[in-house]
Amino acid sequence: MRILALDTATEACSAALLVGEELLERYEFAPRRHAALILPMIDAVLAEAGLRPAQLDALAFGRGPGSFTGVRIAVAITQGIAFALDLPVAPVSTLAAIASGVMRRDGVRQVAVAVDARMGEIYWGAYVVSADGGVALEGDEQVCAPERTPVLEGHQWLGAGSGWAVYADALSRRTGAQTWRDDCYPRAGDIARLGALAGGRGNWVTAEQALPVYLRDTVVHQAARGGALG
Repeated sequence: MRILALDTATEACSAALLVGEELLERYEFAPRRHAALILPMIDAVLAEAGLRPAQLDALAFGRGPGSFTGVRIAVAITQGIAFALDLPVAPVSTLAAIASGVMRRDGVRQVAVAVDARMGEIYWGAYVVSADGGVALEGDEQVCAPERTPVLEGHQWLGAGSGWAVYADALSRRTGAQTWRDDCYPRAGDIARLGALAGGRGNWVTAEQALPVYLRDTVVHQAARGGALG
């Protein structure tokens, strides 16, 4: 199985190629440079593996939530490649990708992800380890004020994401989490792994179904009216 993955939804930018169990990745924390970086990153991982795009089996991408402009970049590139090569696609939550990465690196089983969404809000999702080694969402992903996140049961939650750098006190009260990692961003490698699991569950989609998830309706409405993009 050869899966190309990319993510441009947050301040981080990355591309990865999963070939069987081997992962090749390019990652850079580069706010507002995604459009310039992502295609060279894709070319680099393909070249390192000695593969041509036509040899890929599937694509995966960070479908949001995150920056409207950033998510749109990933969607456009993914759909372009998928249409050209008739490849299936795995849209992967950027929040789930953060949770998956933290679980893999820290060996934890419950992660409360909060990404700073600005305007006094966060993108929120709580995840536990799934039976197949992926992540399972508890409740719903949402955009909300930190003090309005769902109250989580138990005391084994680890916080992750940029929202914890800004709202740690409020989030700790709601989740019971006493420790957190506020320097976590989605990585294409984790998106590739989750994309492979999605394929095993029969959850790949076609190119036209590879759509973004913004969560914040007001941003989408502004974009439709030609307003500022968040």
